[in-house]
This record gives sequence, structure tokens and C-alpha cells, in this order.
Amino acid sequence: MTVLDEFTFPFCVTAYSFNGDKSQVALCPNSNEVHIYARSGAQWVQTHVLKEHDLLVTSIDWAPRTNLIVSCSQDKNAYVWTLDQATSVWKPTLVHLRLNRAATQARWSPQESKFAVASGDKCVAVCYFDEENNWWISKHIKKPIASTVL
Repeated sequence: MTVLDEFTFPFCVTAYSFNGDKSQVALCPNSNEVHIYARSGAQWVQTHVLKEHDLLVTSIDWAPRTNLIVSCSQDKNAYVWTLDQATSVWKPTLVHLRLNRAATQARWSPQESKFAVASGDKCVAVCYFDEENNWWISKHIKKPIASTVL
């Protein structure tokens, strides 16, 4: 039988994602920040705060093998966060989404080389890393979508 752990945070959690071994969680406390907590015994201890978004973070996804975090927000932006092992600092890379409305959902592909970002712009942006220019860019799916995609 599976034992469920329960922990009450002193704020509303609007988005979250666990790392590969479930020892850390990235969550949004209903703001423009992403907080990272690590398990310490029976408690969760805050280890990092990721601040780059201007508006409410709507989605977070943590790639289990590559340890990359993607976050998207109502500010029409997405960031891929990379942990610098030497300094233990999460570094953001802006994703060029080309959206006119809020980004609503972000998810890594199973291979963790691409991710998709849904939006209120009636389109889905499929994002990949461009080695030549060292940035994340997107291509939009060219299907007629009638509403916000989740």
C-alpha cells in the first residue's frame, strides 16, 4: 500500500512539479516566482527562488533526467532553468515563444529535448534548443484551434 505524505504550505500553490527522484519540488506560490523546496526529513525546506517572470506563473515542468525546469507565465514568456553545479544557482534562458496571449501550460517531451507550450493565443508552440545561437526557439502548430489549449 502506498503511503501519501501531506505537507501544508502557508500559501496557495498554483503550479508544481517534482524532480526525478521526488526529493525536490518546484512550485508557484500564486505569484510571479518559482520556489524550489527540498525534502529534509519529514519537512520541506526552501532552497531557491527563481525570479524572472513579470506575471503569474501558470505552469512548471521538471525534466527528470536532464534536471531542466521549464516555466511559463501570463507574461507570454517561458524560461528554461539550468542548475549551475559549481555555484548551485539556477540560470534562466528566455524562450522565444512569439505569443500574443498568456502561456498556459508547458510540458517536456519524453526525450526531454523539446517541450510544448499551450497558450490563450489558440496555438501551441513546440520549442527546441538551437545549438548554433545558444537559445530556445519555437515553431507553432499550424492547426485551426478554436480556444485556449491545455
